[in-house]
Amino acid sequence: MKIKRRKSQVISIGRIRIGGDNPIAIQAMTKTRTADIEKTLKQLKDLEGAGCEIARLAVKDRSDAIALKKIKDKAGISLVADIHFDWRLALTAIESGVDKIRLNPGNIYKKDQVIAVARAARLAGIPIRIGLNSGSLPKAGAKEGVATLMCRAALDYSRIIEKAGLHDIVISLKASNIADTLEAYRKIAGLCDYPLHLGLTATGLALEGAVKSSITIGALLLEGIGDTIRVSLTANPKEEVRVAKSILEALGLRNFAIQVISCPTCGRSEVNLVKIVEDLGERISSGSFKHGPFALKVAIMGCLVNGPGEAREADIGVAFGRKEGLLFKKGKPIKKVSFSNCASTLLAELKKIDR
Repeated sequence: MKIKRRKSQVISIGRIRIGGDNPIAIQAMTKTRTADIEKTLKQLKDLEGAGCEIARLAVKDRSDAIALKKIKDKAGISLVADIHFDWRLALTAIESGVDKIRLNPGNIYKKDQVIAVARAARLAGIPIRIGLNSGSLPKAGAKEGVATLMCRAALDYSRIIEKAGLHDIVISLKASNIADTLEAYRKIAGLCDYPLHLGLTATGLALEGAVKSSITIGALLLEGIGDTIRVSLTANPKEEVRVAKSILEALGLRNFAIQVISCPTCGRSEVNLVKIVEDLGERISSGSFKHGPFALKVAIMGCLVNGPGEAREADIGVAFGRKEGLLFKKGKPIKKVSFSNCASTLLAELKKIDR
């Protein structure tokens, strides 16, 4: 089944273009104090290596906003300044050269202040994300439901921004539960053609957050809704990127350099397959292993029931028997591989593949 994407405006966030037929972009958020330039740049480099394309940075005060200039000069990915409460910080962040501003209508709502930020963004040639969270919605009208309130607030806010001459707008409507989030995005998708940034807020620890986010984001993407995604986790931000990539690959919307397929293991397996897969996955996602832009499929199978067949279907794969495995490359058996050297052997063989 081919997913039919919702038609949306095309806008640029630094070097990344979103909307239209552009690939769905992966976003994460740094968890360092932005004013700590060294730590923030290190985390941005880690995120870039993991596959992040857009990073949002918290701007708590003026020192954070000023630090963005030095960070922008050295960062390799598009940067979004996350602004709350003080609209003047958005102006300083724009002067520092960020690629996008995120405003929360729940705490920056005075019309003259919003217009001032929008005019500055228009002159700088950057977009604004209207980032609504269910937790910061006004209580008035609560009987109408969270989704309706968020949609109305986002569209009212967008009209203020457009009056300032800025039409490069992204919208996000994040609740902390799946049902409200799905309803909100489905409603807004039919009410405007702004690009939509998908996510679920306050999802919790890595496993629980990955499950909730995958259900929510995956459901919307299957309906063609969404232009960028962020998986919010109480975990290392690289995990956010890893889950986001897995969602996009599982839906066939993006193909990254290497896709690992492995069996769940059972009583027939005579090797610690989990250790091999975790080792290989960590070395791939760390950014230390570089490969071309084309997608490769790697199969690691724990026994002889389905193992050889799955390994033959992959670009490269290993089917384990008793203590050692048989390496397949483009469907042909190549050589035996030991358990202890499996991940290194696979990486070495992957580097030889050229197509």
